Amino acid sequence: MINDTRDTKEYLRTIRQIINKRPGELTDREALTVIEQYVFGLPCTAGRTSRENGALIRKLFLMLRRELSILQPLADDPAITEIMVNGPRSIFVERNGHLEKADLFFDTEEELEELIRRIAAGVHREINELHPIVDARLSDGSRVNAVLGNIALNGPSLTIRKFPENRPMEMADLIRSGTIRTEGADLLQKLVRARYNCFISGGTSSGKTTLLNVLSRCIPSSERLVVIEDSAELRIDQIENLVRLECRSANVQGRGGVDMARLVRNSLRMRPDRIIVGEVRGSEVVHMIQAMNTGHDGSMSTGHANSVAGILKRLEAMFLEAADIPVEAIRSQIAEGIDIIVHMSRMRDGSRRVTEIAELDCVRDGRIRTNSLYRHDTGLTGNPLIHREKLEVWK
Repeated sequence: MINDTRDTKEYLRTIRQIINKRPGELTDREALTVIEQYVFGLPCTAGRTSRENGALIRKLFLMLRRELSILQPLADDPAITEIMVNGPRSIFVERNGHLEKADLFFDTEEELEELIRRIAAGVHREINELHPIVDARLSDGSRVNAVLGNIALNGPSLTIRKFPENRPMEMADLIRSGTIRTEGADLLQKLVRARYNCFISGGTSSGKTTLLNVLSRCIPSSERLVVIEDSAELRIDQIENLVRLECRSANVQGRGGVDMARLVRNSLRMRPDRIIVGEVRGSEVVHMIQAMNTGHDGSMSTGHANSVAGILKRLEAMFLEAADIPVEAIRSQIAEGIDIIVHMSRMRDGSRRVTEIAELDCVRDGRIRTNSLYRHDTGLTGNPLIHREKLEVWK
């Protein structure tokens, strides 16, 4: 890619003016023709090689016609699952589970920031010097996090976790990839259909959302489902009676924000059979646990932790921050609300594994007792399911 830093903005502005004067909506082929004619009409064209002119034409086309500008080829590569921009000239990708540096760059910080602002505006979110961090999504559902240069020391930061392409992933795909054994998959599908409340824990990029997507496909199509997410990314297409809610950030004046806790609280008035909360991070845990304890069996959510014991401690800590009630009562509500915890781990080779499926039993001697049902290294543990009431009703 050639360095046309000083002129790129002027090129884009002129080409947009030319395109806007054309009647109707131009196709990509027509837009590319306009760009080619413009570039080859520039005085500097004669002094460049055909490869340099081709690179400029491609760059201008991507910036004008593609959602992710020069990053679009990375987004279109099915082997790439994550794109990480650490400033304008440092771009990395995760390809087939391994990190590598990409051979492209933005000419300026302004060019990168313009892309970030455009992505945020596409989902009605603001990012500026007063609010320099944004969580957003792309049109295909891919998850986006961006940080502006006033707090990112090496320039604006942009992280894109790509949404799975084509068809939604199914349990058979997870079995084939080694994420879960067949017996573990069968157990999870039975528990979801029988309306056990399930919570998926794991570290960053361990596959929590992917598993939640897969498990949601086990929900009968006759049920009413309310899905609540910070940024919409779950793909649920088999449920017709579906309500999808998404958080909204406050504007520059601090108004108009709708947080996860408010959406979960409101969902209880929407007559759901089940509630799915994309990820629990704070005070919404109180309302989610209450929903699980008050007739919304089969609800599901995810949260960050390094183990089954770790997620129990995190849920307890979040609950304590949000509600001034004794810790014994909090543990009792968690144990009564959540039936099953599924823990995901990312291995050193980049693969994801369901490392444990555990049942929450009761509070004894001041802690929540768990019953391990499945481990990835051994399969089913042989421990019987203690609370079989929902399973018996489902049968």
